[in-house]
Amino acid sequence: MQNQAEMMQPEAMPAPAPSETNVVADIPRVSIQAFCETQPTATAMQNAMVDRRFAKAHVDIQLGGMAAATQWFTEAPTPNVLIVETRSAADMLLSELGALASVCDGSTKVIVIGHVNDVRLYRTMMDQGVSDYLVAPINELQLITSVSSLYSAPDATPVGRICAFIGSKGGVGSSTLAHNVGWAISEILVEDVVITDLDLAFGTAGLNFNQDAAQGIAEALGAPDRVDDVLIDRLLTKCSERLSLLAAPGAVDRDYNIESDALDIILDLIRHSVPTVVVDLPSSWTPWTRETLVKADEVVVTATPDLASLRNTKNVIDMLKGSRPNDRPPYLVLNQVGVPKRPEISAGDFARTVGLDPVVVMPYEPIPYATASNNGQMMFELDQKTKSTEGMLELAKMLSGRSEPPQKKKGAFAPLLEKFSGKRKK
Repeated sequence: MQNQAEMMQPEAMPAPAPSETNVVADIPRVSIQAFCETQPTATAMQNAMVDRRFAKAHVDIQLGGMAAATQWFTEAPTPNVLIVETRSAADMLLSELGALASVCDGSTKVIVIGHVNDVRLYRTMMDQGVSDYLVAPINELQLITSVSSLYSAPDATPVGRICAFIGSKGGVGSSTLAHNVGWAISEILVEDVVITDLDLAFGTAGLNFNQDAAQGIAEALGAPDRVDDVLIDRLLTKCSERLSLLAAPGAVDRDYNIESDALDIILDLIRHSVPTVVVDLPSSWTPWTRETLVKADEVVVTATPDLASLRNTKNVIDMLKGSRPNDRPPYLVLNQVGVPKRPEISAGDFARTVGLDPVVVMPYEPIPYATASNNGQMMFELDQKTKSTEGMLELAKMLSGRSEPPQKKKGAFAPLLEKFSGKRKK
């Protein structure tokens, strides 16, 4: 940072709008120190730093503002990221910034939180080497986005979205939903997808896609130290041009132990190669299952309208709301509704109890489900006009952020080609 700057007359600049949290990348393993001058900023900082995206970072928050930071770092090394707040006017702020620059390491990224809303002040600080300038009052999402952007190159490949699917108990149809939604995103919404089956002993992704995957997720989890793009590509089973599968072995001849760190490495590699990663989680509750749900960009909870499913769904949703305060709530899907002669909890009562409305309510349609399963097909390949497939497509659009499937573009000679091929409409 430079130490000199010219004075400027105030010119208001718009406060930055919070970004959608599901497109903000995780913060790497860096050290972050914050020096706050006001309590609202300190509170926002504390709330931001417990967000899932800061899980790998080491964070320290202190009071005192820019003056305290300057004094502190005269004898201590500066962190990877320094966040400082000041209530000073523009001229004093620039003077304080010059003093801070004299004790900062050249590699330290500095984010300033000020109370002066001035575009020219912002530009001057950027020229001096400040990484970002935020105008108080700030919120958690602004802080998360600001720190994350420090480690996201503008020309970098976009990070894919991890969509984790879990059932409130076994047999509610979570895996079937995950596989069909993944298929819909790839084939109907035309987006590359990798489906990862993490039910290592009883996973059904290979069966549902009629694929005999000799290798898959188990081999990658067994050797996290040698996992790279080449290994992942070798372990993926190609189901179609845009859909690949990282299958589970589906065998019980050995014990499986999934380590959260190993799974993080694998999912991080995959998400840098495709826009959407569908993670099919088993309903059994383990530390790595919980951590995967908390770290996912989107979570889909599938439930059936019965008491056990209601209790489990409420527990999962409450946990996720508490652990992901800056993320949207999970998507709740109520499945197998309308089983003949079975007493059921109504969708309204279910929603009021768990505190979340279902985004999709899917009816009990045993024949197409059984037919597709026995044939190793997706529901969409049999009939795209059932109530279930319509609900699955709506969920696929929500997860991918697409309102409508893309339309095929016709070239200038399309009518002439249709005429000669006999396909011209009459």
